[in-house]
Amino acid sequence: MSEPQAEPGWMQGVRALVGKEYGRVYAWDEVNAPMIRQWCEMMGIANPAYTDPATPGGIVAPATMLQAWCLEGAKLNNYPPGSTTENPYEALKLIEAQGYPSVVAVNSDLEFDRKLRPGERLYYTTRLDSIGEQKTTALGTGWFVTLMMSYFSQNGATRADGRDERVGTQLFRVFKFKPANPVKPAAAGAPVMAAPKRPLPGISDDTRFFWDGAREGKLLIQRCKGCGMLRHPPGPSCPKCHSFEWDTLQASGRGTLYSFVVMHYPEVPPFDHPNPIGLVELEEGTRLVAQLVGVQCDEIRIGQAVQVEFATFNDGELVLPQFRPVGA
Repeated sequence: MSEPQAEPGWMQGVRALVGKEYGRVYAWDEVNAPMIRQWCEMMGIANPAYTDPATPGGIVAPATMLQAWCLEGAKLNNYPPGSTTENPYEALKLIEAQGYPSVVAVNSDLEFDRKLRPGERLYYTTRLDSIGEQKTTALGTGWFVTLMMSYFSQNGATRADGRDERVGTQLFRVFKFKPANPVKPAAAGAPVMAAPKRPLPGISDDTRFFWDGAREGKLLIQRCKGCGMLRHPPGPSCPKCHSFEWDTLQASGRGTLYSFVVMHYPEVPPFDHPNPIGLVELEEGTRLVAQLVGVQCDEIRIGQAVQVEFATFNDGELVLPQFRPVGA
C-alpha cells in the first residue's frame, strides 16, 4: 500500500460530513421466538438457551442476530414507517460522483452490550465515523470510509440522558475507489467478442431424463416405483423407502411460488439482472428451482400461480424450464 497522497479539493466537502449522525432505522418486527428458531436451524445451532422455553429466565436471541432485526426486507430501502429518509451512505455517493465508482467491504465488526429477549423492539442510528487519507492499493486509488451503527432497545432501561438503552454496535468499513485497471472500450475495428453462453448442466444417468424431457417441452419428475414418492432434484435412490427403482411422471407445469430470491450482484453475463429465481411448488407436490420470467421483481409474490415454459439458449444447445406468473 502506498503513502498518503495529496487529495482533490472537493474532498473537503465530503470530510465535513465526518461525525454526522443519521436518524433512526426501526425494526419491522420485535425480537421473537420463531425468527430465533429459524435462524438457529439455518446456522446449525442447537443451544437450548435460544430455543427451549423451559430455559431458566426464558430464551434469548443469539448475539449475532443483532443486525438481522433491523434489515430492510426483500425490497431495497423498504424500512418501517418512522424510519429516517436520510442516506447514511451519502459520503460514498459524493465520492462516486467524482469518478470513484467501485467499493469493497473491508471490516464489519459487531460488539454486543447485552443479550436480547423476545418482545424487545430495536432501532439503529448511523454515524459517519471517519474517512482515511487517500490511498493507492492493488485495487485502485480511493478512501477507507468507516460508519458506526449503534443499536438501541425501545424496551430497555432508559439512560440518565433520557436516551434508550444501547444494546450493541457495528463498525462497517469500506474502500471506495477508482479501479487500477478499468475496463476499456473496444478499439474501432477490434474483433467482436462472442456473447457468453449459459453454463451447461452436469448430466448423469440419474438426471438425463430431465434434460431430454425439457428438449421435448416436457417437465419430467422422478418417481419412486417402491412408494410412489416424487423427488427433485433426481437421485439414484428414494430418500423415503431407499428403493433404487424409479420411473418418471410428466408434471402439468402448474404450481405456486413457494419462495424466491432476486440476485442483484454480481452481474454475471449472460444472465439478466436483476435475476429473479423462484422455488416453485408444483401441483403434483414436489418443488424445484427455476428462473422467473415475465414479471417485474417488485411484483413477485409468495403464493403466485405460475406456469412452466421452456426457453432455448446457446444456439439450441440448452433448453431450460422457466416459470411465468399465470396471466403475465
